[in-house]
Amino acid sequence: MSAGLLEDLIESLRCLPGVGRKSAQRMAFQLLERNRSGGEKLARVLSDAMTQIGHCRQCKNFTEADLCDICANHKRDASIICVVESPVDVLAIENSGAYQGQYFVLMGQLSPLDGIGPAELGLDQLEQRLRQGQVVEVILATSSTLEGEATAHYIRELVEAFQVPVTRIAQGVPMGGELEYIDAGTLARSIQERRKVDW
Repeated sequence: MSAGLLEDLIESLRCLPGVGRKSAQRMAFQLLERNRSGGEKLARVLSDAMTQIGHCRQCKNFTEADLCDICANHKRDASIICVVESPVDVLAIENSGAYQGQYFVLMGQLSPLDGIGPAELGLDQLEQRLRQGQVVEVILATSSTLEGEATAHYIRELVEAFQVPVTRIAQGVPMGGELEYIDAGTLARSIQERRKVDW
């Protein structure tokens, strides 16, 4: 193998998040020295995934079909839409087992400085779903960063124009968390968003 191709492999692996040069080198040498069959399978699956995985026509989540499994599932409540920033957020909520509605995946956050506005997030698609008149609640599950809050605020105004109730996922002290280790911002939010206790 020429040094040029080896260098290309290392640099290509660096496109993954959190992978620096040293990590990329370790991965490349591991595949070449001990797991060539695994590397060949990875190359095939990666190539297929890049060409065959697209976006759900309704919620924008990743799928190989026209509709993702969640949107195609008639047992899901189509009248409730949970707005999330990425497909990873969908997985996190699904793993909780607490939600049976549908989703809308933004694939990012509003960030005017980076050229990401409502059109780039596909909010016109969300508006089309609201126009159909079947949605009775939109749950905002964006992150609590500045961009996530700005995105949530924009979407809230968009949704309220259709007289659809908007809720926000609770944010604050995590389950099992001890107050002395919680940062001040999270603790303040927990106090502001307190609710009546039902025993």
